[in-house]
Amino acid sequence: MPNNIQRTDLLLIANMIAPGTRVLDVGCGDGSLLKLLAETRNVDARGVELSQAGVNQCVAQGLSVVQGDADKDLVDYPDDAFDYVVLTQTIQATQRPRAVLEQLLRIGKHAIISFPNFAYWRLRFSLALRGRMPISSHLPESWYETPNIHFCTILDFVALCEEMDIGVEKRLILDPQGRQLSLFSHDRLANLFGEQAVFLLKR
Repeated sequence: MPNNIQRTDLLLIANMIAPGTRVLDVGCGDGSLLKLLAETRNVDARGVELSQAGVNQCVAQGLSVVQGDADKDLVDYPDDAFDYVVLTQTIQATQRPRAVLEQLLRIGKHAIISFPNFAYWRLRFSLALRGRMPISSHLPESWYETPNIHFCTILDFVALCEEMDIGVEKRLILDPQGRQLSLFSHDRLANLFGEQAVFLLKR
C-alpha cells in the first residue's frame, strides 16, 4: 500500500468504519490505514502484513501488526472475530481471490475491499493504441514485475459477489486521485470511468 496517509481512498474507507469497532487490516503495508483509524475512529485496529519490512514499519509506530499471508493465514482466525476486515489494493495479488473473500466474510461481520479497475477507459485506450500491457498510478509495474496475478474489473467483482450471494452495502467508484465519482451509478459506466473501486460487503 502506498506510503501517503493522505490518500483520499483511505479517508473514504475510514469513514465506512463505525467508531469503537474491531478492525483487521489485511495487507496493511506501512500501517497508514491502521494509524488513520486509530487516530480518527477510536477502533481496536490490528493488521496482517506479508513483508517483514512492512511489519517493522508498523511496529515502530506502535501498531499491532503480525506477519502473515492472506492466502494461508486467515483460516487461523475465529468466526466473527472482527466487525470489519479490510483488504485494500491487494485482492488482485492473492493466489485465490474467491477463497480469500470467503475468509474475510467469515472472520468479519463486514468486509471492505478496494482494487484497481482494469476496465478503466485509459487502460483500455492504452492497450488498444499501444498493444502493450498498460501502466497507471494503481498498476505501476511492468507486466513481468507486477505482483498482480488476477486482474479484474468492477463488473467482474459485482458478478463474483452475486455468485457468492454476498450483499453489497455500499460501493464507491474513484478517479485516479482517489476522489469519489458520484455520477456513475450504472455498472457499465462505473466500469468504464472508475480507475478504482471500494466495496463494503456483508454476508
